[in-house]
Amino acid sequence: MAETAIDYGAVFQALPGMVALLTPELVYADVNEEFVRVSGRSREQLIGKYLFDVFPDNPNDRSATGMRNLEASLYRVLATGERDTMALQRYDIEDPERPGEWSKRYWSPVNAPLLGPDGKVVLLLHRVEEVTELIRARGGSPGNRSSRARVLEAELYTRARELQELNERLRQAHSREREVALALQEAMLPAPRQVGNHPAAVRYRPAVGALNVCGDWYDLVDLVGGDRIGVAVGDVVGHGLAAAGVMGQLRSALSAASRVAAGPAQALDVLGRYAHVIDGAESATAVTTFIDCDRHVITYSSAGHPPPVLVHADGRTEFLDQATDTPLDARPDPIPRPQAATTFTPGATLVLYTDGLIERRREDIDKGLERLADALRDHRDQDPETLADTVLLELLPPGGATDDTALIIVRL
Repeated sequence: MAETAIDYGAVFQALPGMVALLTPELVYADVNEEFVRVSGRSREQLIGKYLFDVFPDNPNDRSATGMRNLEASLYRVLATGERDTMALQRYDIEDPERPGEWSKRYWSPVNAPLLGPDGKVVLLLHRVEEVTELIRARGGSPGNRSSRARVLEAELYTRARELQELNERLRQAHSREREVALALQEAMLPAPRQVGNHPAAVRYRPAVGALNVCGDWYDLVDLVGGDRIGVAVGDVVGHGLAAAGVMGQLRSALSAASRVAAGPAQALDVLGRYAHVIDGAESATAVTTFIDCDRHVITYSSAGHPPPVLVHADGRTEFLDQATDTPLDARPDPIPRPQAATTFTPGATLVLYTDGLIERRREDIDKGLERLADALRDHRDQDPETLADTVLLELLPPGGATDDTALIIVRL
């Protein structure tokens, strides 16, 4: 029996339910006949058009979330290469014949990836079932429900079970990742402790939505030659386990270099050369301070990092910003980094931090630095542990920061 070539174009057009193909830019590449019929849009109004230009949220409904939810689902598919089943959505549709008039509609969407030979997502398959009739039918008696409503109810039940199973898998995966994250954090970062005779406090806050590890890091080391300590912080671009792996390598390298370097600039020189051979260390920053408590001198150097703050015993705040250079891997052929020094009297407080503490979107960084200086000055009499909590409370947003934050406070 001779094989018959299958017309996949005809199959696509005949698929039951509304089905569309979207490009990674969320532009309609194709739609089937049912999509055209139910949406009330012609193929010409759809093909080549951006999804949310054709179907925006209802501007008359301030609580509308359909567009945002659908966009998030499609981007999840692009990022993970995995199917995403959405919960029931209300997504109103504008009448194409009567602009400005919107009808209340309910949908059950599923989005799936179509992969190319290289495994990357080349198209998104967007399948949606309208369940408006079912939602309305549930308001009447069971005997009055149409056969169409019963079919839609069965479909919705199937989708609900899929979502339940997916959520359970996600919970299990998150639990495993959290255990790994906690173990990684404990292994790669030093435990908060007193350095020499100087009380110290450390705080570590991942960005909202991240695992319990991040790309920010800190270090405290006892240096040879009298009452000398090294204090450093750094920042790797990104969040999660990958950034944490890079962070662990850089922190360990700087900790070792600090113990043998002549000063903080030389320690950062060594770290910068090391960063060139680490994938993921691009644009990483760090600042390190060598504190000679016998001579009451702080020597410091910064590789593109926000300046430490020295709070003098009389309340004066001094930003250590006289030795700032480019990020760790910025130069193909590193040159010696700058180094500066300042003095202090006993009872002063040294504060190092990462940019999550001070940066806010659409705000000049100087405002964040001013907030930090004010908080440190106002509460300078607090012990380091209490002061660390106070600073986080006053500077971080109530719901958490969108960037990772590390903070270290040492009383000198």
